[in-house]
Amino acid sequence: MAEDSIAVVDLERCQPDRCNYECKNYCPPNRTGKECITLRGEDTEEGDPDQVHISEEICLGESCGICVEKCPFDAIEIINLPQELQDEPVHRYGENAFSLYGLPIPLEGQVTGILGPNGIGKTTAVKILAGELAPNLGDHADPPGWDAVLDAYRGTELQDYLEAVKDGDVSVARKPQYVDKIPDRFDGPTSALLENTDERGVLDDLLERLEIEHVVDQNIDSLSGGELQRVALVACLARDADFYFVDEITPYLDISQRVEAARLIQEMAEEHGKSMLVVEHDLAILDLVADNLHVAYGEPGAYGVITSPKSVRNGINEYLAGYLDNENMRIRPDAIEFEEHAPRTATHADPLVEYPDLTKSYGEGEFSLDVAGGTVNENEVLGIVGPNGIGKSTFAKLLAGELDPDGGGEALRASGTSTGDEPGADLDLNLDIAYKPQYIEIDQSMRVDVFLRSITDRVGTSYWDTEIAQPLQLERIMEQNLLDLSGGERQRVAIAATLSETADLYLLDEPSAYLDVEQRVRATQAIRRFAEQQDATVMVIDHDIYMIDLLADRLMVFDGEPAVHGRASEPKGMREGMNDFLANLDVTFRRDENVGRPRINKPGSQLDKEQKKDGEYYYAP
Repeated sequence: MAEDSIAVVDLERCQPDRCNYECKNYCPPNRTGKECITLRGEDTEEGDPDQVHISEEICLGESCGICVEKCPFDAIEIINLPQELQDEPVHRYGENAFSLYGLPIPLEGQVTGILGPNGIGKTTAVKILAGELAPNLGDHADPPGWDAVLDAYRGTELQDYLEAVKDGDVSVARKPQYVDKIPDRFDGPTSALLENTDERGVLDDLLERLEIEHVVDQNIDSLSGGELQRVALVACLARDADFYFVDEITPYLDISQRVEAARLIQEMAEEHGKSMLVVEHDLAILDLVADNLHVAYGEPGAYGVITSPKSVRNGINEYLAGYLDNENMRIRPDAIEFEEHAPRTATHADPLVEYPDLTKSYGEGEFSLDVAGGTVNENEVLGIVGPNGIGKSTFAKLLAGELDPDGGGEALRASGTSTGDEPGADLDLNLDIAYKPQYIEIDQSMRVDVFLRSITDRVGTSYWDTEIAQPLQLERIMEQNLLDLSGGERQRVAIAATLSETADLYLLDEPSAYLDVEQRVRATQAIRRFAEQQDATVMVIDHDIYMIDLLADRLMVFDGEPAVHGRASEPKGMREGMNDFLANLDVTFRRDENVGRPRINKPGSQLDKEQKKDGEYYYAP
């Protein structure tokens, strides 16, 4: 093959029973009598005997690419690797399969962060560091074994660690990425799950710090996403291990919970001398929790590269810029840019709906919500923020018609007039509402493209392809089954499905969950452009501050006592709303002076004190 190139065949997409082997028939080396693209045959270790195999020695490389173009199922990738990758990979799963270059370096007493897109090899790296996978140094046919691996890493920072892994002297504790799958694997009270993990005798303290003492006696399948996330973190940190791997701590957590989770992880490193490895896509939290940072880049599903450690600030800024200074490597054609202007001022708009004061209670002694009456304007994006357990999703369900209010709002019309407010009436907005729930449940076996085509499309096919499907990167998952999608893939499909409906109001509940940094930016841009170009009204509930800041024209702030009583303000301007919201949480933000990204001020720092004194919790003038 052309120098520094690899061929990747996605065996889940390669469907020989539905094609005429266009890749094989049109391959230039094949047409000259060489055996470049062949069938795997009966002795294949993976895949179907009728699926194709590509000889990387014969392949002409990315400059040819005919097989890539001819494959009707987009199953082939021919990729020129960066010239800087002179060494063999740490691990390769097989010929025409994923390769990983580089490993993160766990350090005692430090929190090591990893920043990069999904599908880039972070899980493979952790399996190696945990001793669950012996790296083959790229020789998948004849793995060299641990002795050869130790020789390859002799004299490096990883030598001592890998020797301990080989000898079985490294114990590992993990927090999984997709916490909403925990109820599928464990059935019973939360206490039974947690008591088996309390190897350090700190369970009660961790439960109190993360404010989830109340869930111990509840069944695991009754917990919310935020509760499951905190239970999973407690179960990980309660173990007595040498190496802790925490895969995303922020999905479903509000800002104060994210900050407290970051503090606990830092304490494990600083006070107990543990090696902590954290994968996180919330840049503000990653900035706060990590002592050093590895950037991961490459082609998801094809190859991944993990860089040498960088300072956290430089690593994040280089990743956003798309250019790694030390490696002299461009990893993305365009920079991820953050707005640096002050919040948008509210503009005059016609009301889409005016709603009166609303109340909703789940029973005596249970949670109750009071909503101040307000107006949702036409063609605006309204952000909704507040702590977990404060009623944001309840409000969304009231608007979507999934719940009825206890008082106020019957016969409410799109014109904004109300004919009465007697208790127990239905909330009839007389609006078509497209609703993406917080928790995405899929119970039907159907291909993604069939599912999306079944939804009424309010926009033309050309717009949908360029402004929804492409930004949300749906092309490569269109032929997959809904049941087989990862959490991030389900999220992107759910966003696309919601925006594909014909509706008066689009309501998206936590669209950032399980999306990596680039996917969050793409999703944010797609939602914003949809609202602007389709004259759509959109409401977004999310804990990602940057997503809300970039999307919202106005803000609706929820406060109160979580799980007891919530209050929802009327919609207000962004500056006032953001300051009210962050003041409730006692958290201040600043912007990075180089790239303008939001950064959390360390509690008690000089800047934190100054901003609180000035009442500027997010935008310091």
